[in-house]
Amino acid sequence: MTLDVHTLNQGLLAGTGVLLVAILAVRASTGAGLPSLLLYLLIGVGIGEAGLGVSFSDAELANALGFAALIIILAEGGLTTNWGEMRPVVKMGLSLATVGVAVSVGIVALAAHFVFGMSWQISVLLGALTSPTDAAAVFSVLRRVPLPRRLNSTLEAESGLNDAPTVVLVTLVSASGHHGAASFVGEVAFELVVGVLGGLLVGFGGAWAMRRAALPSSGLYPLAVLSLSVLAYAATATVHGSGFAAVYVAALILGNSELPHRAATRSFAEGMAWLAQIGLFVMLGLLVTPSLITWEDVGLAFAAGLVLTLVARPVSVFVSALVQPMPVRELGFISWAGLRGAVPIVLATIPLSAGVDDATQLFNIVFVMTVIYTLITAPTLPLVARVLKVARRSEPRDLDVEAAPLERIAADLLMITISPKSLMHGVEVAELRLPKGASVSLIVRDGSTLVPQLRTVLRRGDELLVVTPRKTREKTEARLRAVSLKGRLAQWLNE
Repeated sequence: MTLDVHTLNQGLLAGTGVLLVAILAVRASTGAGLPSLLLYLLIGVGIGEAGLGVSFSDAELANALGFAALIIILAEGGLTTNWGEMRPVVKMGLSLATVGVAVSVGIVALAAHFVFGMSWQISVLLGALTSPTDAAAVFSVLRRVPLPRRLNSTLEAESGLNDAPTVVLVTLVSASGHHGAASFVGEVAFELVVGVLGGLLVGFGGAWAMRRAALPSSGLYPLAVLSLSVLAYAATATVHGSGFAAVYVAALILGNSELPHRAATRSFAEGMAWLAQIGLFVMLGLLVTPSLITWEDVGLAFAAGLVLTLVARPVSVFVSALVQPMPVRELGFISWAGLRGAVPIVLATIPLSAGVDDATQLFNIVFVMTVIYTLITAPTLPLVARVLKVARRSEPRDLDVEAAPLERIAADLLMITISPKSLMHGVEVAELRLPKGASVSLIVRDGSTLVPQLRTVLRRGDELLVVTPRKTREKTEARLRAVSLKGRLAQWLNE
């Protein structure tokens, strides 16, 4: 097909239409407690052969575009991850991403081979494809669940770190089924080590250069940081290291370095990640041909999902916790919150493009399993959190905190929204007793702004702008959350 202006106009019309529908779908999926990926997949299926008749069956192109989207998604994950919150649980995250994945792959592979009668290659691939969790799926749902930061950070660390070893594993198994155990493990370890080293080099080197660069426009800084993250992937993959490990590590370093315009950089990365997710899921929906999915595929997907959800995932979580023990209730929630999303379906295109026997059936099984168990797991997460008593009642609904850096004075600007359930209602500004240097600078009430005095009484629906030195930001947030949860007496009620 020749690309001319008319074709461009038609492509832009279709593309922006799909994009706007997908953006509106985010609101609908959030209200239902489901990851937006399900609606994006449905849009893709609707556009495909089963709906409007658009044909798309190029597995190699889907694999390449899927990897490109995952690079952006992982870069955004690293840039928006708070290392201070992640550091206390990084051992658990690494354990889940390595030991946990290995245990889960082993259990699913054994069940697939001895119970479902699959070949060893397909069995190992099924375990490898379905074991990693997906950050986009996990956190689009967890925003609705008021969890302690430790749990959120653990799930975030796992989903950011487990893509790299899984990609290496799936690629090696798809390329050949005749690796010796020692050489196989050695190759995986080599790629991961090279990937981490490459990410460290680009991350620290890029941060050093960015702090000394005087770019003529603030809009160039987000482009430069995202380009550095992608550079980490490309450079490391070129020398046969794990590019996914490199891009996440580099982005994590860049996102937590004192760089100019950090807030703009994170906002830009989030927008690009949303665009990548929408394009990725719609494309994967196009790749699926519903008429080729048999009842046998659905049955295998359901049975394999039971093994994964009820056996492999819990065992892998509890084994991983040996390096960093956690309460049983929290481990139970982590087991149930292992949502799968784009990653398993994207990785399923690797054996498909490599021409592995029964790869089409494997892709169908993974697709069906992802949809079924997302529908089962995602809406029940708030209930499971309450039953296991890991939810922190009211906290996220009481306060919405956003930050924008004030670089010259090393301060952050926090925006706090007082919800109807917040006990901050009726509290005077002076009674907040914020840490030294922090202050409420502005209140937005009923569409009007007012400069608060010490005796100004806060009301439900108020939006507060609080300036805090960066070194005391965590204490300021903790104090605000405490007052929101316990009112003006929080200082004396075990703050």
